[in-house]
Amino acid sequence: MADGGGTRLDGDALRRLTAAMPKVELHLHLDGSLRPATAIELAGTRRIDAPSTEESMRRVLVAPRRCEDQADLLRAFDLPIALLQDAEALERSAAELVEDKAAEGVRYVEIRWGPLLHTRGGLGGGDVVAAVLRGSREAARRTGTDVRLIATLLRSHDPEANLAFVVDAERYRGDGLVAIDLAGPEASFPDPLVHVRAFDAARAGGFHITLHAGEWGGAPQVRRALEVNPERIAHGTPAGDDPALLAEIRARDVWLDLCPTSNVQAGIVEDLARHPIARLHRDGVPVTLSTDSRTVSDVTLSEEYVRGVEACGLTVPELWAIDRGAIDAAFAEDDVKARLRAEFDAWAAGVPETRAAAIPVDAPHQTDIPPPA
Repeated sequence: MADGGGTRLDGDALRRLTAAMPKVELHLHLDGSLRPATAIELAGTRRIDAPSTEESMRRVLVAPRRCEDQADLLRAFDLPIALLQDAEALERSAAELVEDKAAEGVRYVEIRWGPLLHTRGGLGGGDVVAAVLRGSREAARRTGTDVRLIATLLRSHDPEANLAFVVDAERYRGDGLVAIDLAGPEASFPDPLVHVRAFDAARAGGFHITLHAGEWGGAPQVRRALEVNPERIAHGTPAGDDPALLAEIRARDVWLDLCPTSNVQAGIVEDLARHPIARLHRDGVPVTLSTDSRTVSDVTLSEEYVRGVEACGLTVPELWAIDRGAIDAAFAEDDVKARLRAEFDAWAAGVPETRAAAIPVDAPHQTDIPPPA
């Protein structure tokens, strides 16, 4: 028996539990989640020089466990972006990602990607959005997984081009494109306010607002991101180093979409044991848990959940609270959220492991659960 009267949940039981959990994923990149087998086929049919075996392709698509910095991590996206330059490839990759997420038990997923990165072959930004919408909607219909899309603007792109894309993209807002994001190399392009007109247009057009921050530059970069008035911040991990910043994030009810494995890869944290997700959650900071990129980070959401408990120090009830809480943070319609809450609650009603136990939350790797009711 463990402290507080709980029973020990071994690794196999934890894996079964996280696999069975209905899950929400809010921070997921399409170009970072390309199947290696699909990448090989696309390279062959598009005559792009690339590895021809799955093992060698994985070495290109999967980033090192520890990169030099964010810029080094972003290199893993170069080949997928080169391969996804036509409507067929984009539609296929979107459908396959939804299939993969459905197989992991993900009931709601938001997929993001930078449409203007996929226009080298002659597509317009709107054409790119339409292709990803077709693929994701078709797979959503087959799998029953709810899908919404987030268009990511690039920090490195011309602000006028980003603004023009946002204005054009408003025609897809009712079809499943729900938010505008900003991402890219923070060290070279640290100021998100360069793109403030695009954000203003997005907000005026009814889009939700999120952006990446804190993969370089520490807590000041997260504070700078708040100037855009986002609803969510992708990553934002270094905010945990600044109590005043955390107080502001709580007061403004801004969610942090955290990705521990990716954060280690980018060098934001030294290792998973030092990731602040458990501390942030206990301090009342709204957080979600995602993979960032299924292939680049070489992790499924179920596996990231296991790492959240075994390595990051979350308890199982805390993990469940974060998972269900992500429904509140989702850029989905109210009726969709209500349906998901009902579905999640019905599942949890029969799973005593999701209930809070009277155990110390400062245990380094707590996997205790309460005894069955």
